[in-house]
Amino acid sequence: MVMSPALGMEARGVPGPVPALATEPRFAQRLREHLEEEQLLDGRYRLQEVPGGRVALPVLEEKLDQLQLPQEMPCELLHIQDPVPSRAARRQTPPRKLRDELRRLLGESWWEELERDVPRAWQRHGDLVLLSEDSFRAAPWEKLGPELWETVASALGARRLARRGRVLPDGMRSPSVTLLLGQDGWVEHVDNGIRYTFDVTKCMFSPGNITEKLRVASLPCSGEVLVDLYAGIGYFTLPYLVHAAAAFAHACEWNGHAVEALQRNLALNGVQDRCRVHHGDSRQLELRDVADRVNLGLIPSSEEGWPVACRVLKKSTGGVLHIHHNVESPPAPAPTQSPVLRAETGSAEGAGSDGEVRRPTEDSGKVPPGARIRPEWQRWAEATASRIRGLLAELHGQPWRTSVLHVEAVKSYAPHVHHLVLDLECRPTLPT
Repeated sequence: MVMSPALGMEARGVPGPVPALATEPRFAQRLREHLEEEQLLDGRYRLQEVPGGRVALPVLEEKLDQLQLPQEMPCELLHIQDPVPSRAARRQTPPRKLRDELRRLLGESWWEELERDVPRAWQRHGDLVLLSEDSFRAAPWEKLGPELWETVASALGARRLARRGRVLPDGMRSPSVTLLLGQDGWVEHVDNGIRYTFDVTKCMFSPGNITEKLRVASLPCSGEVLVDLYAGIGYFTLPYLVHAAAAFAHACEWNGHAVEALQRNLALNGVQDRCRVHHGDSRQLELRDVADRVNLGLIPSSEEGWPVACRVLKKSTGGVLHIHHNVESPPAPAPTQSPVLRAETGSAEGAGSDGEVRRPTEDSGKVPPGARIRPEWQRWAEATASRIRGLLAELHGQPWRTSVLHVEAVKSYAPHVHHLVLDLECRPTLPT
């Protein structure tokens, strides 16, 4: 074989000249079979015609030193200047592309155990990709330094990379996120026409709550005052203001990083004049008698906020509480015609549109329409309604009425644990 100078590949995975073996058309099929058998054929690129009527077969550059060709197949090593991606490469999924790029980066240092460290899923926020906490933890990755993160970003079409850690036990659900590539972690995310910006290294973002944010956006809140006791970056405050037409919102949040993002998000969506941000512990909130609606979006339980929610409700007219909670349920039995909740008392009756409950499946977390309430969910809703009724009576010195309007299953939080939201109407009992 005649060797021409190797030109290599351009940095960060952008295709440059590709090494190839050029041979006469009558030898092309035999040469292809031989290269495939020896795992030397570069399947990312198509076979191409080159000057002289020959066919060029792309080969893996990192394995050029392993080329041992039979003498009866005359060929020449050259470089294709403008390689054409193969059909398989064009269909290549991002996880497969990532693995292939990493194998090329490591060359002979690649070993199958490293496959476990290569992520198959990730979160994307604009040009930033957030990797899972178990990604790239093996020692060989550390030796690659910045080249590893540049290769990963290129394969995934990103400019910045971060890796998620465990949520910190600081009471604020602060993320432990490390920025791997890029200058900062600020990103923008759009849900249902609402713009959210936040720093992924300092704030949590839960895409799994999208169904509840959509439901909140459809609630009839025109003219109402909302109190959001756990506002975060505005997950629910913004849908209430932007789509549900709430007149005003009091957003409570004690994480300073989330408050910064919340204030930016209110301005991004043009509703900063209709919201007051209360930075601090919502249990110390001094508001009273102001709310038509209270959102308690904290899991696994918002129970510590129930007395505050009762205090901020308008004492003359009451309002609606949206109470988030994680409820444990045993495995569901075979489908039966289960009861649904009835407003006012919470007892069972036939299906109705207001009482319909949708629940997620155990493995997917999605909520099939038309599914019925589980007994554990019903018991939790009734017990919560009773507790709130007692808190309101004790606070105001008169009886109150609590009515279960709806129970929404947001998602599976863990095996046999579901994130639920109870819509509870609370009204003072008028004297007879």
